[in-house]
Amino acid sequence: MTGIFRRRRPDGDAVPTGPGVSGPARIGRRTKELVVELRPGEVAVIDHEDLDRLAAEALVRCGPAAVLNAAVSSTGRYPNEGPLVLLSAGIPLIDGIGDVLFERVHDGDVLVVSGSHVSAAERPDEVLLEGDRQSTAAVRDVHLRSRSNMGGALNDFVENTVEFIDDNRDILDDEIDVPELGLDWHGRQVLLVVRGNDYREDLLLLRQTGYVREVRPVLLAVDGGADALLELGMRPDVIVGDMDSVSDEALSCGARLVVHGYRDGRVPAAARLDRLGLPHDVFTASGTSEDIGMLLAYVLGAELIVAVGTHSSMVDFLDKGRAGMASTMLTRMKVGPVLVDAKGVSRLYQGRLRKRDLLVLVLAALFAMAVVIAISEPIRLLIRANWVLLTGTATGWVP
Repeated sequence: MTGIFRRRRPDGDAVPTGPGVSGPARIGRRTKELVVELRPGEVAVIDHEDLDRLAAEALVRCGPAAVLNAAVSSTGRYPNEGPLVLLSAGIPLIDGIGDVLFERVHDGDVLVVSGSHVSAAERPDEVLLEGDRQSTAAVRDVHLRSRSNMGGALNDFVENTVEFIDDNRDILDDEIDVPELGLDWHGRQVLLVVRGNDYREDLLLLRQTGYVREVRPVLLAVDGGADALLELGMRPDVIVGDMDSVSDEALSCGARLVVHGYRDGRVPAAARLDRLGLPHDVFTASGTSEDIGMLLAYVLGAELIVAVGTHSSMVDFLDKGRAGMASTMLTRMKVGPVLVDAKGVSRLYQGRLRKRDLLVLVLAALFAMAVVIAISEPIRLLIRANWVLLTGTATGWVP
């Protein structure tokens, strides 16, 4: 719902704030959990510092009327794209509201958002909350300043990565302990799907080009990558990870389940799978779920690992909330000879039909028809008979 609203400052002065939107609040401090419940037209209430692109895209797909963020959506640590994704979709973003947002707003409260102000629908003239109304220009200005600080951020990132390399050396073991899955992927390609940046476009392009149909790779999904495959009509063969961002439907699709076990004995996903009554194997290793997905494919003999949506840069890992990538660096060094990173392939190649190509196709079709007519006596006879009939009807003579 939209309209023109007026607000009152605490001192009582009325302040016109222009067009506003309204809708019921949907609260979730963790964005990836909120998007499961968020419905079109609701006001998303989050607490997400440096909103990453993947989370913003998930919010956009839900179609909220507005997004209220208790934290700062772009602090300037690095050029995160999340706020720009929301703004380019026309979704108002008010951030920096603080924890008072969760104290004054509850699930289902109907809110009116206008300018940088938030009010309750039943008291539209009273300012309930106020934050910073973001604009594309303001966010780009923050990103411009953040790029000037990237050298220091990169130095910290590298130092953190090097510091934790010793804690991840088990990844380099020749006899890494992979669970007995009864699987042998020697001579086969593995399509490793992670729900990272551009995963949807890249995966769609790989399917449209015939790669999946012709090569028939093993479909190995990392957590939410299983839902990504199912959305495009492909059933994963194996799902690996902490199982914290994958749906119950995907877990129950019939894929082999391999949960990430940590060296300190923790197996976070086990409780959920036990509750669902789903059998699973445990793969204990350092690193991220994405890392053990690559290691699993490598140890089981994959001829080629084609990775979609994986994390490989500093910005990727800062978006993911990790200060370093020691385990991923070691994993990529180990599996490098068979790893092909398809991330961003949709931006490299887009199959557009050019007008020139269409003209050539039409001319080729007309030429083929002319050849068929020229060499086929029955077709020539049929054309002559119809021509005589048409010209005879036009002159009033009918044979």
